[in-house]
Amino acid sequence: MTSTQANETTGTAAAPVSLAGASAFPDAVESTPSRDGKRILLAAPRGYCAGVDRAVDAVEKALELYGAPVYVRKEIVHNKFVVETLSKRGAIFVSEADEVPEGARVVFSAHGVSPAVHAQAAARNLATIDATCPLVTKVHKEAVRFAGDEYDILLIGHDGHEEVEGTHGEAPDHIQVVNGPHEVDKVEVRDPDKVIWLSQTTLSVDETMQTVRRLRERFPNLQDPPSDDICYATQNRQVAVKEFAPDSDVVIVVGSANSSNSVRLVEVALDAGAGASYRVDTSDEIDPAWLEGATTVGLTSGASVPEILVREVIDRLKELGFTGVEEVRTATEDILFSLPKNLRADLKAAGQQVDHPRRQRAARA
Repeated sequence: MTSTQANETTGTAAAPVSLAGASAFPDAVESTPSRDGKRILLAAPRGYCAGVDRAVDAVEKALELYGAPVYVRKEIVHNKFVVETLSKRGAIFVSEADEVPEGARVVFSAHGVSPAVHAQAAARNLATIDATCPLVTKVHKEAVRFAGDEYDILLIGHDGHEEVEGTHGEAPDHIQVVNGPHEVDKVEVRDPDKVIWLSQTTLSVDETMQTVRRLRERFPNLQDPPSDDICYATQNRQVAVKEFAPDSDVVIVVGSANSSNSVRLVEVALDAGAGASYRVDTSDEIDPAWLEGATTVGLTSGASVPEILVREVIDRLKELGFTGVEEVRTATEDILFSLPKNLRADLKAAGQQVDHPRRQRAARA
């Protein structure tokens, strides 16, 4: 029975199974021997980071507590399946806060928003739930701090990405976006002795450091951020791919086209020696022609991908003859972020569960 089918014993509709919890802490995949030498090397860690898990959980809990509709500015996380599933459950995704009816409730996505968006929401008397990833919030605070000290801030990231827009909005007069090494030569600063770099949290570590090296050639006194801006999950997923890419004829990355960290994983796999690498949203997008002549397929997923999609890709690869499964673990993650403070308070007041069970299995709904 699916989560949307009626409960056979009570005649009532079953509650939707959470997309949070199990996706952040997936059960181990049992290793299986290959019948004909064809195998899957499965990355661990993979999929949801703590910030994505928190954001998805926030929308689910808001729908449960307040009822539909709950508005969400932008995509809560960059994953097509997650957005479509939450839409079916009553979330309404909008591009800007001014599309939300006056006085309604809106969730800000995991990517963060600028002070101007907060002001816009306040002017419309919106009840806000800020699901910004705490690691993105850290970068915002760094930007405010160094702008206050009159630094020029070089924000390494991708123009147009929601996270970059939010961070840039914290101090637009002090921040320049640098899209990569190719843009370093056009950077101009007021005082070369007061320059610091920050970064989008979902970038390729290697490419970011190439940009930093080029910036430091121009500005020898360039300061580093107080701590890594590229998040732990992004780094861990790239390390895992680098581990098995040299042994992989093909690497498949599960993730959406607008997911920066998923796109980066394809690039990382190729740079690390994979024969080929492809990104898919779901198992249906796998082209059997990609696998002709292959004996080893590496498999991972971006940080906004629920585990159910990975399991479906494993099943599809087994149908295509890749019966062996070996998990390649390079790190173990146990980070969990609390829900936004105001949502936690409302849940507690209503006598509802504040934190999700880690092992509740996600399912298509």
